[in-house]
Amino acid sequence: MMELVLVRHAEPVRITDSAGPADPGLTPLGYEQSERLAQWLEHESIDQIATSPLLRARETALPLAKRLDIEPVVEPRITEYDAHAKEYIPVEELLATNPDWKNEMAEGRWSNEGGLSAEDFQAQVVAGFEHLIEQFSSQRVVAVCHGGVINVYLAHVLKNDKKMWFYPHYTSISRVHAASSGVRSIGSVNEIGHLTATRDA
Repeated sequence: MMELVLVRHAEPVRITDSAGPADPGLTPLGYEQSERLAQWLEHESIDQIATSPLLRARETALPLAKRLDIEPVVEPRITEYDAHAKEYIPVEELLATNPDWKNEMAEGRWSNEGGLSAEDFQAQVVAGFEHLIEQFSSQRVVAVCHGGVINVYLAHVLKNDKKMWFYPHYTSISRVHAASSGVRSIGSVNEIGHLTATRDA
């Protein structure tokens, strides 16, 4: 049995009017969140770390990678749906200021945000995770990625037609168990205990 430990990146900075694709790093709070994540997960038997190529995911993975002395593998297919957009506005702000945005996400109108269609994006994400499952079979792999990525992959596992169906907190943990038979099952969704507690083992 292989376990995918899906982690949403920590809090990133806001970017508007970027000359190229917006690729923000983390805020001071985001760095703190990533350290708390690392302190939590270092007590599990982690075999490998994979990340999206985007900076906010790579910076989130770094503290854990340093603690475990693991060189993360970059998997380009688990990048976010709007990776080529010229701005990055945090989801909380979009929800508060643009009521139509939530409807666009729920209805799969993601190309309006500068990205792939919902169907193409989900197919890309599933292919990326299935590659990791094949590459690291029978291991526990932390995959640091994005809220949209986690939504569509868990929707795929659940056979849920609604691809954007929950809000993953920053550095939240969701677990997927992948059997060699091809069966995928969800172990947890949106764990955030590390943000308020510590563990010794």
